[in-house]
Amino acid sequence: MTVWTSRVLTLFPEMFPGPLSHSIAGRALVDGLWKLEATDIRAFATDKHRTVDDTPFGGGASMVMRPDVIDAALESVAAPGVPVIYLSPRGKLFDQATAQRLAEGPGVTLLCGRFEGIDQRVIDHRGLEEISLGDFILSGGEPAAITLIDACVRLLPGVIGNRDSLVEESFAAGLLEYPLYTRPQSWCGRAVPEVLLSGHHEKIRAWRLAQAEQITRERRPDLWSRYVARH
Repeated sequence: MTVWTSRVLTLFPEMFPGPLSHSIAGRALVDGLWKLEATDIRAFATDKHRTVDDTPFGGGASMVMRPDVIDAALESVAAPGVPVIYLSPRGKLFDQATAQRLAEGPGVTLLCGRFEGIDQRVIDHRGLEEISLGDFILSGGEPAAITLIDACVRLLPGVIGNRDSLVEESFAAGLLEYPLYTRPQSWCGRAVPEVLLSGHHEKIRAWRLAQAEQITRERRPDLWSRYVARH
C-alpha cells in the first residue's frame, strides 16, 4: 500500500514537521498513515555561497529565486502522478474540495517560495499548479504548506476515528457550520436551544440546516450564492 506523502521544498526544512508533529496529524505521522519529506532548496545551489536568488530583470525592490536552482530541487523529488504545487498569493484559492482532491491522490509536492517569489520560467516549464490560502501575504510558503498538509491529512483514511464528523463540518456541504453547544446546559444566563434537547432528530437536523444557511448568508455571501445556485 502506498502511503500518502508530502514532499516539501523549502529554504527552512527545520520548520517541518513543526505543528504537524502534534495532535491529529502528529499521531497519524507516528502511526505511518502519512509521510513527510522536507528538502533544503539551498542544497541545489551551485556556487560556494549557496546562492538561491538574484535581482529581478526590469528592476524591483526584492529578490527572485533562480529557476535553475528551483528546477534541480524539483527534479530531485519528482514522483509520477504526484501534483506539484507552488504556494503563491496569486494562485487559485485553496478550499475543501481541493483538499479532498489532493487527499485522494498519492500525495503532494509543495514548493515554498521566499523573497519576491520564483522565476516564472520554472513555473511554465514544470507546469506548476499555483495555490493561495487567501488575499494576504505571508513571509514565505512554509506556513501555507503546513496548513495545506494539515487540511489533507485529516481526510486520509484512519486519521480521524469518527468519519461522520467530517460530513457536517464547515464547507462540507457548501455551508458554514451551525452553532455548537455542550454542557453545562445553562451558562452565564444563556441556555442551550430547546430543540437540541428534544431528542427529535429530524427537527434537530432542520434547525442545524437553517442555522448554517443563515450564518453562511450573513457572513459569506460568495459561498451562499454558490450554494443557492446548486440547490
